[in-house]
Amino acid sequence: MSKDGLAQAVERMTQRGVDPLAVHVFQDAYAQLEAGNTGLIPESDIEPLTDVPRLEDLTSDADEQAQALAHTAVVKLNGGLGTSMGLSGPKSVLEVRDGLTFLDVVARQVLALRERHGVPVPLVLMNSFRTREQSLEVLAAYADLPVDGLPLDFLQNAEPKLRADDLTPVSWPDDPDLEWCPPGHGDVYVALAASGVLQALRDKGFRYAFLSNSDNLGATCDPAIPAWMARESITYVSEVCERTVNDRKGGHLAVRRSDGRVVLRERAMVAPEDEQYFEDTDRHALFHANNLWVDLDALHEQLEARDGVLGLPIIINRKSVDPSRSDSTPVIQVESAMGTAIEVFDGSRAVHVPRRRFRPVKTTNELLLLRSDLYGFGDGHEVVAQTDRPDPRVDLDGHYTLIDDFDARFPEEAPSLVECTSLAVRGDVTFGAGIRCVGDVVVETDEPWSIPDGTTLSAEEMAVP
Repeated sequence: MSKDGLAQAVERMTQRGVDPLAVHVFQDAYAQLEAGNTGLIPESDIEPLTDVPRLEDLTSDADEQAQALAHTAVVKLNGGLGTSMGLSGPKSVLEVRDGLTFLDVVARQVLALRERHGVPVPLVLMNSFRTREQSLEVLAAYADLPVDGLPLDFLQNAEPKLRADDLTPVSWPDDPDLEWCPPGHGDVYVALAASGVLQALRDKGFRYAFLSNSDNLGATCDPAIPAWMARESITYVSEVCERTVNDRKGGHLAVRRSDGRVVLRERAMVAPEDEQYFEDTDRHALFHANNLWVDLDALHEQLEARDGVLGLPIIINRKSVDPSRSDSTPVIQVESAMGTAIEVFDGSRAVHVPRRRFRPVKTTNELLLLRSDLYGFGDGHEVVAQTDRPDPRVDLDGHYTLIDDFDARFPEEAPSLVECTSLAVRGDVTFGAGIRCVGDVVVETDEPWSIPDGTTLSAEEMAVP
């Protein structure tokens, strides 16, 4: 039954025009799935990763940094839609602050980096079919952005969703697009190669690539890291941050006992009996920021040696074929995470970076933080915290989940949060201009309520109309 399922899946991928290299990788992942490989990493198989060097301790002079940066490209993962926030298109075209979208900020960061160091750092997006058009429209406003001979993007691959009961490709005539899914962001290595972008970068003399998510505006291209890679012949680097209780569900690096290699363990790779260890921020004190650096020559060599299959651990993602209908056909999406490639490269390393390099926006809670006076833009359009205090905990209820509803309830501006330690909003509340939050603030109402301009909300005066 499963052999028939694989044959059907390959036929569909071939008919769709999926690159043969991506088909080959899917066949390998399907074989792992069929063999009963769960992708789980038991706590008993690993040890915590310790003694990670800090970014501020990586010493290099300006010449070394400029030299390394001249051979570095920036690759942004940009295939995701903002569906969880009510967007029908890419999340990266959402306005983040000051009238600029995520992609506007990314483009300006790269242009500022070029001007500061005098080197033509290319920016390349990994788009999906659904994000490509709108994303390139945003970048078209920056005439100086393209680097001669290099594209501004390449497309991630697609694979069929598999029926959970027999591993055959699912059929969903109501919306055939829902029969397909991306193979996870681990596909970036295959997509780089299959699209020809990997070879194009190498032909132009680019040795290193910095990979990160387009919604993480803290992930700027720091030349100290490729300079370190060049000096010590490091082929792969993962950035990690200090783990707090709020990060306990995020992936972490560890050392595999059997061979001493560093591995990435994501939440989906943890068995229920090991969750207590996975979430132990004292035991696994650093979390994976999904900011990665890879030696492109080493990547090419690995792909050549492995016939295009890096053999990344699979992640089994169980869903309904139509995410909006829990009663639709149960499916399996076979995915991989790009950070798991750390175990592929000999001598791969981790670097402990400041929290400022991890500023993702997954929800409107995080968007409110970035739009507030907690942050501003530096000279290089990097996101700069305006206070040394930790970010307040923001907890907005369902009235604010979708971006249109969120914007309607903050029609003027985000409230001031520089003196706030937490903000919880329960109910349909519209914030006026010049609202100031101090300490722990709870706003709760059973009826629609508008907070007047200039109001100060504090813990001492609970904001209940």
